[in-house]
Amino acid sequence: MAISETTLKDTVLMLVDDLNKNGGLLGKQVEAVVVDPASDWPLFAEKARELIEKDKVDVVFGCWTSVSRKSVLPVFEELNSMLFYPVQYEGEESSRNVFYTGAAPNQQAIPAVDYLMSEDGGGAERIVLLGTDYVYPRTTNKILRSYLNGKGISDEDIMENYTPFGHSDWQSIVADVKAFASTGKKTAVVSTINGDANVPFYKELANQGIKAEDIPVVAFSVGEEELAGIDTAPLVGHLAAWNYFQSVESDANTAFIEKWHAFIGDEKRVTNDPMEATYIGFNMWKQAVEQAGTTDVDAVRQAMYGQKVANLTGGTAVMNTNHHLSKPVLIGEVQDDGQFDIVWETEGTVVGDAWSDFLPESAKLTADWTYPWVCGNCEKPMY
Repeated sequence: MAISETTLKDTVLMLVDDLNKNGGLLGKQVEAVVVDPASDWPLFAEKARELIEKDKVDVVFGCWTSVSRKSVLPVFEELNSMLFYPVQYEGEESSRNVFYTGAAPNQQAIPAVDYLMSEDGGGAERIVLLGTDYVYPRTTNKILRSYLNGKGISDEDIMENYTPFGHSDWQSIVADVKAFASTGKKTAVVSTINGDANVPFYKELANQGIKAEDIPVVAFSVGEEELAGIDTAPLVGHLAAWNYFQSVESDANTAFIEKWHAFIGDEKRVTNDPMEATYIGFNMWKQAVEQAGTTDVDAVRQAMYGQKVANLTGGTAVMNTNHHLSKPVLIGEVQDDGQFDIVWETEGTVVGDAWSDFLPESAKLTADWTYPWVCGNCEKPMY
């Protein structure tokens, strides 16, 4: 997962450096403590415990995959510490110790399939769900299957397949996709493939002559960072759904990119959606600490609700009482320079939904950590 995660570590180091140059926090300098759990999911829990108990950190920014987040979650809850999780995920969770600054399914997956089925998106009638074999793709696709069924797409018009992390041999799977699409109905692929498996996947699409105009792929885990340094030719015309792209035109984004290039010392280094989510979460935490006058977790948590931070797309991110943000949704088309041309976006922001309205068991649940609810998954107030 280093292809994706390293940039987020660098982003936090940049934000800490910037904060310290501007006087620090509560009159003190902020120290960053970096640990590397090396894509080893149980090691994430060990490192989290080490950060909280040994290093006495006030807050943690980290995790990419949902399996890593699920690994550390019990540690944060047991020790009452605070995690900011900056990556799009499957939802179906709201912990009092986690603030989710990436997209929930209603802020990425649902709008993406709506676009694919729309006239502008090609009017897809058959959907292929391809994912890496872990909790995020499986849960997201469970939600999508239910949603698609409700939109009149039957199970026989949905193909679903999972592969392990780092999967490299896509020949037979891509051939299956091609065969599935040969019925005459317009077909599109929804990809929750994570990490470096994306490189051979797109290469194989090109090898088998699959063009974006014939079978478009919309990815939820491929952004600018994943495209940097690889041959983008096989991806041109394919799509990604995020809440931010580097190509967004706004003063805030221009300033952020300039600051990033100055800090990292490399004009070619790109920005991406999880970086923006990290930026928003860090600034909200800073504001909440200043408001609370302390880094105490319970006080900061209380101060987080309703925090507002300018996002990088020219709007405002708001932290809701279910620990999820309000965010815009954008769909971008891959260009040959590894950037995205934004082809669709929501008019305003969308409130992140912790529990999906499209799973019957989840639709009845509420996540709200303020009185009278005070719960992450209940049907009636917990007080």
